[in-house]
Amino acid sequence: MIPITDNHIHLDRRGKGILAVKEFARAGGTHIILVSKPSWTLGIHATKPDDYKPVFEETIGIADEINRSDIGVMAFPVLGVHPAEITILTDRMGQVRAEELMMGGLEIAQRFVYEKKAIAIKTGRPHYDVSESVWDASNRIMGYGMALACDADCAVQLHTETVDAAAIADLADIARKSGLPPEKVVKHHAPPLVHVFERAGIFPGVHAGKGAIETALAEGSRFMMETDYIDDPERPGAVLGPKTVPRRTKQLIDRFGEEMFWKVHKEIPEQVYGIEIVL
Repeated sequence: MIPITDNHIHLDRRGKGILAVKEFARAGGTHIILVSKPSWTLGIHATKPDDYKPVFEETIGIADEINRSDIGVMAFPVLGVHPAEITILTDRMGQVRAEELMMGGLEIAQRFVYEKKAIAIKTGRPHYDVSESVWDASNRIMGYGMALACDADCAVQLHTETVDAAAIADLADIARKSGLPPEKVVKHHAPPLVHVFERAGIFPGVHAGKGAIETALAEGSRFMMETDYIDDPERPGAVLGPKTVPRRTKQLIDRFGEEMFWKVHKEIPEQVYGIEIVL
């Protein structure tokens, strides 16, 4: 038996919630990086930084419930402000206040990291077309999140646009300017460009869609696997179901060997997040 870690999964008590974790475990999964959901999906419309606290506390509460259960899965919370909030908040309060509020929300996330209730901060920039001013503001917010992670000595997970070599290099450059080593940056929902990410120093969380993991493994084992399961009761199974990472891992072990997956599921997450992956 080897550990099997999903690098990016969301859970919602109004969706499958803990039942999704049980599905993950039955398929062979052992560890999840549990990422906070966007505030609006929980019916919270932030007007001040403290409004993000219940969003983060919900994620921490679900992780605690998993870790206290007998399911056999360990959950590690990652907290942050979804970059798409810049659009929602700008429409409501203007770009300047939106930027300040999102930075304040990231400070709340950092506080939970300091309290050892979370292992990393989530930030990023929109994955859709925005105005130049919103793009610049988003890069400032992301850079601030990286600086907060540097101060807290933790990693960041990035939600961004679909990246190529130029975008990957840009993210690494922003990290360095923020004081955060690129090796503490994880590009969530990453393409299987293992060599490109390695040159930049960033770690990819490769989306475990059809064929992507095979492509990544052909270049090495310097990556993590993830589903980005969103546990939305109105979109069951989106983006990928919770059983995907363990099933894909088991399908590929015979072809690529266990050693590669020990690195993917244990050594890399331990290195990046400073956690222990134990069975």
